[in-house]
Parts: sequence; C-alpha cells; structure tokens
Amino acid sequence: MPEVDLPLNAPIAAPGAAPAAADSSAVASILVIDDEAAIRESLEVLLTLEGYAVRMANDGEQGLRTLEQENFDLVLLDLALPGQSGLELLPLIKERQPELPVIMITAYGTVDNVVEAVRAGAENFVQKPWDNEKLLADIRSAVARHKAEEENLQLKRTLKQRYNFANIVGKSEIMLRVFDLIAQVAPSRSTVLIQGESGTGKEMIAKAIHANSPRKDKPFVPINTGAMPSELLESTLFGHVKGAFTSAIASKKGLFEVANGGTLFLDEIATMGSDTQAKILRVLQDRRFMHLGGIQEIQVDVRILAATNIDLRQAVKDGRFREDLFYRLNVITVDLPPLRARREDIPLLAQHFLDFYANENGLSPRKLSADALRALMDYEWPGNVRELENSIERGVVLSSGPVIGSDLLPGHITGRSFQDALLEHNPNASLFDILEDIERRIIIEKLERCNWNQTDAAEQFRIPLSTLNQKIKRLNIEIRKKGRE
Repeated sequence: MPEVDLPLNAPIAAPGAAPAAADSSAVASILVIDDEAAIRESLEVLLTLEGYAVRMANDGEQGLRTLEQENFDLVLLDLALPGQSGLELLPLIKERQPELPVIMITAYGTVDNVVEAVRAGAENFVQKPWDNEKLLADIRSAVARHKAEEENLQLKRTLKQRYNFANIVGKSEIMLRVFDLIAQVAPSRSTVLIQGESGTGKEMIAKAIHANSPRKDKPFVPINTGAMPSELLESTLFGHVKGAFTSAIASKKGLFEVANGGTLFLDEIATMGSDTQAKILRVLQDRRFMHLGGIQEIQVDVRILAATNIDLRQAVKDGRFREDLFYRLNVITVDLPPLRARREDIPLLAQHFLDFYANENGLSPRKLSADALRALMDYEWPGNVRELENSIERGVVLSSGPVIGSDLLPGHITGRSFQDALLEHNPNASLFDILEDIERRIIIEKLERCNWNQTDAAEQFRIPLSTLNQKIKRLNIEIRKKGRE
C-alpha cells in the first residue's frame, strides 16, 4: 500500500500573520549505495534529470561514512552488497537516522527478503530491472513524506518555543491567531469564554491558558457543569456543611476552594440552572461564596475559564442564560474553529495522534496510506478533533503493520457501506448477520462521535439509556475509554 504524501507544513510567521509557504523548490538529496557501476550510473542520470542531488557509494562502509558527513532525504540501497549486505546495512542506517527513508533495490527479491526489509524499516522494495516511472513515483512519495515529517517536527519545536502549548497542534492561519490570543490573555487574571463546537478542544485551550499563566503551579480544576443535576452541581462547586441536605453526613469543600489560587474551568456552562448562574455571578463579582447550608462567607482567589458549544448571545435572548453573567464571562472570547474550517491541519493532527497512540500502545511508528489521508481530508468531521483522534486511535489499535489504510478507518468516514464491509469478510452472511453487524457498526460509530459517552449516544438515538446498554451487551461491544478533550 503506498504511503501518504503529507502536505508540507509552513514555518511559523510573525504573530498574527499567515504562515509562509514551504520552499518546495529546495533540492532533495539522495544517496545511492550499489556495488554495480552501471547501476550507479543509470540511477545518477535518471535522478539528476529529475532535479535531485545525487551522491554515490559502492559499498556499505562508504555509504555509512557518507551519511555521517552529509544530510540526505532518501537512500537507495542495493540488497546484494560486498561485505555487509543491504539487509545488514539497513539497521545500521536506521540506528543513525531513524526517520531517513530507505528504498531497497535488488535483482534477488524474495518474500522473506521483503518481509525482513520492511520489518527493519525499509520504505519500499524495488525489483531490478525497475520501471523508471514507478521508481520515480516511489522516490517522490518517500522524499515528500520525509520533508513533511522534518517540517512537522520543526513546527512543533517552534510552537513549543514560542507558545509552550502542550498537545495543541495546528499551522493554519486561523489557529495561529488563536495561539496568539491565548499567549496574550494567559498572563492576565481576566475571565475567558471559550466557544466552539463539541470536540474542538476547548479544555485543551483552557489548560494552555492556565499553564502559561502565573497560576500554573496552582490547581487547574475542570468540571462539566452539564453532567450533573443542579443541587449536586452547587454542592460540588461551593461545598456544603453537615446536614445541609439528606445525604450530607459530613461537611465537604467545594471546587472553588480546591481551585483557590488557581483556575476553575466550567465546561458546558450554558446548561447551568438560573439559581446556579446567580451564585457563579456573585463569586465573579465579590470573590466570596457560602457553603450550602452555611452562614459564613468564604473568600477565594480563582480565575474562571468557561466554555460552551452553543451561542450564548442567543441563549440570553431566549431567556435561557443570564445577561449579566454573560457579560461577566465574556471579557475575552476565544472562538475555536471547527476542524472542517482548518483542513490543512488534518495531516499534522493525524500524525500527532498516530505518534501518541503508537507510543501509548507500545507499537512501532505508524503512517497513513494515501487513500486513508484522502478520506480524512474529504470528510466533514462533525465531531471535530475528538472524532479524528478516536478514528486514528482505532486505526492504530487495529493495525498489524506500519501503514494504516482506509480499511481501518470507520466506514462513515471512507464512504464504505456497512453491507460491503461485512460481505468483504463473509460473502455467505445471512440477512440476520448483516442486520446485526449494521446495528453494531452504527452503535459503535455513534459512540465514537459521542466520545464513548453512552448517555449522549442514547439521547441522540432517542432511546432510553437502558435500551442502549442492552444492545451494547447483546452485540458484545467493548466500551473504550473516553478520548482527551
């Protein structure tokens, strides 16, 4: 399966400016290691005419020495070399430069040789005599990916040096403006309202603001205000005294006290009831509150970061959200774009998640095939970055080799029908089996879009949670852990 040509990432521009275009005119450098003079001459002519800078080595020792002296974008390595064979030389090259792509060339290719070369890290395996167009296509693909990976690493280093934002990835103009805004507001104590669709990474932005603020050594306390009923939410936020309500058998601190000196992140703030909104407003104004059932005022120093996936202005007009609280929260607004509005970030995000989940699962590095990346680029991503992350995690976990093809992506992303996906594996499936498999896939894909939150999935299916849980059990669906915001 061909590897993906990841789009080149642009270097970071000045604050607020669009990123400069990558220098596509830079000459790629290729090292050819082959003991046959005729082969070296033939490759030198072919590659030079294509605009590549070419160096030659007639054995492994000379090749390693050349690699130590110069930088290359690709190595063409003969299998049958005098002294050290190409298969013996390949691990030595990868030990010195793990990311350097190597294409093996040989007249003696066997299945065992191909398997061993791929396991050792070979990019591809070309048989002599080769087809010039096919060889050049393989070289262009490998060189483009290598340059993209180098630029991705440089981009991450530059972002880290300039912003110190952990796990926030993006090079699009719209995200660079978000980065600049975060860098400006982080040192202040101002309240920040983070707006964006579900799955755009609002909690990651809140963490970045906290991590780059003077409060970074104090607690960062997140709470999903839409995940609990009003009375429980107030008890969680403000604490309570013993006997404040039936189950209050002991006094308990609230999250405002836990976050004292640090940051409290209120996610899905639009879901709070009017009474809770009034109490939040008082804390913002006076920095004081009382425990539920208490009479003593408690003073705190907490910075509030709030997030919502709905239009709060419209909620105010509809009478669903207090206007005075809205203006107290809306001191500074960070608007996160949906993933479909920054498609140029998809390859970078995908590689970030590929690296993360390969490392988390103890696997070797993973790459996307060209058809897999095309599917990711063409999809609308209603679940945004979280849905992309879940899709990449799925591909990594299910993959058996270094290249992840479109067959390992969810069917609703690639456009493959449920029936086709099932019949590919079982052409003799009964109608009952097909219908059951379709139901299983629909439920899994809905759960993935809902970040594996069964309650949200049941609401979107418009069925009781108990019904969904029964189906999950009957269909033997394994519930995965929730992805990161």
